[in-house]
Amino acid sequence: MLNRPRLLSCALLIYCACLSSAFAETEQDRIARITTPTSDFSKPEKYEIMQAGAATHRKRINGDAFSHPSANMAFDRRLYFELGDGIFKKMWVSSPASTKSSDGLGPLYNARSCQRCHLKDGRGEAPDGLQAESGSVSLLLRLSIRPQNNEDHTRLDSGTATSIPDPIYGGQLQNFATPGQTAEAAVTVSYEEIPVPLSDGTVVSLRKPVIALSALGYGPLRDDLMISPRIASPMIGLGMLEAIAAEDILSWADPDDRDGDGISGRGNRIKSKLAQEMMLGRFGWKANQATLKDQVTDAFSGDLGISSSLHPGNAGDCTFAQTACMSAPDGGDPKSGNVEINDHLLDLVTFYSRNLAVPARRDVGNPGVLAGKKVFYEAGCIACHRPKYVTPRDPLRPEQSFQLIWPYTDMLLHDMGDGLADNRPDGSADGREWRTPPLWGIGLTKTVSGHTNFLHDGRARNLLEAILWHGGEATDTRDRVIALPTRDRENLLRFLNSL
Repeated sequence: MLNRPRLLSCALLIYCACLSSAFAETEQDRIARITTPTSDFSKPEKYEIMQAGAATHRKRINGDAFSHPSANMAFDRRLYFELGDGIFKKMWVSSPASTKSSDGLGPLYNARSCQRCHLKDGRGEAPDGLQAESGSVSLLLRLSIRPQNNEDHTRLDSGTATSIPDPIYGGQLQNFATPGQTAEAAVTVSYEEIPVPLSDGTVVSLRKPVIALSALGYGPLRDDLMISPRIASPMIGLGMLEAIAAEDILSWADPDDRDGDGISGRGNRIKSKLAQEMMLGRFGWKANQATLKDQVTDAFSGDLGISSSLHPGNAGDCTFAQTACMSAPDGGDPKSGNVEINDHLLDLVTFYSRNLAVPARRDVGNPGVLAGKKVFYEAGCIACHRPKYVTPRDPLRPEQSFQLIWPYTDMLLHDMGDGLADNRPDGSADGREWRTPPLWGIGLTKTVSGHTNFLHDGRARNLLEAILWHGGEATDTRDRVIALPTRDRENLLRFLNSL
């Protein structure tokens, strides 16, 4: 028979166990707590320095800062990363060629390798003047027209197409051609200066790009042709952005602005060629690609003219009106389904793109950086640039599995106003909407890419100009930045440059 002290001890243990169970924090609650934006700017947050969780690299910061593999990658997976890197950098040649595995370029194209646009895996640079003389190939022009018939409307409504290409020039202007072919056009970019006064008397000059096309290779352009310039984005952290749960992203969507805060982000829904179903768009300036493999194969096809199982046309973006292009020799390999890059190589490039590591933060405890972080939060920037997420568990992608990450994006489309509008729909994104770009690594743009050009067309020459171009849903936040005292504005830029 149990004595009284032992009975009391058992009762106490049972009570404590029940109390612990009642008040135990679930994993979901803990994730919600740690991803809630902070209100304490007196010190860095725990793990804030590790922007991509355990995948963050802490190697020396230099021009190769965007080219390292996920730091938590197992040694036996590094080979896949290095092989993918080699294919990413490979220079493709026109067909026929003695090197069968490297031919198939074009016949019309924008670059000969992925690396040429994403130099050192970084951000592209906008040309000033004739692009062919600038040495930069990382600016491309998206082309489309309004739907012309029921078939076009059906393709758009079903998500099979995100836009209707020009019947002559296709969906993307290509300013290079293989021997015997004719390039589509030469691109020249000039700029108009627009002064913007700040509250402390500083006047910032913004530059607005003006695109001119000459040497048209296939006749005059349509009067209703829609043209949108796009700069190559940095490659870091893409695997983490792909890993974020769709429901987590969409939980921030508020397309009807029901909370009345003026922010009405929404997801772009598109049909993934890989999954063959409608999915949330994540990649591209207007979030018109759902998965990294969709993004990679689209770039191979559109930028290089290299076909794959998801884009099997060996003539790339050539149209039936470009007869010489359509009849040119191609690099299709019968052993690989008559495409120019097989699935094995494609998977290696995708693995490489998925695992380019985000560098660790710098100066997280610097008083000016902490003060700038407070300005960033209180000005309302985090309404779109959502600070942090926890990725789901995924044993098939261990580098991205269950990581606390700090990309500073909500991955949603937002109306950015007339100033940034390209007036060209893309999927469900209209001509004023853009996906919120992630900010991690933005302070290393000069170190990696040798310039500080920002925004979708590279018009902003520094981060302050990029902020001042914000309009639409971001108008109030931009105006708060304009009204900042000089020290607060400088601290805001210190914070951004620490990312």
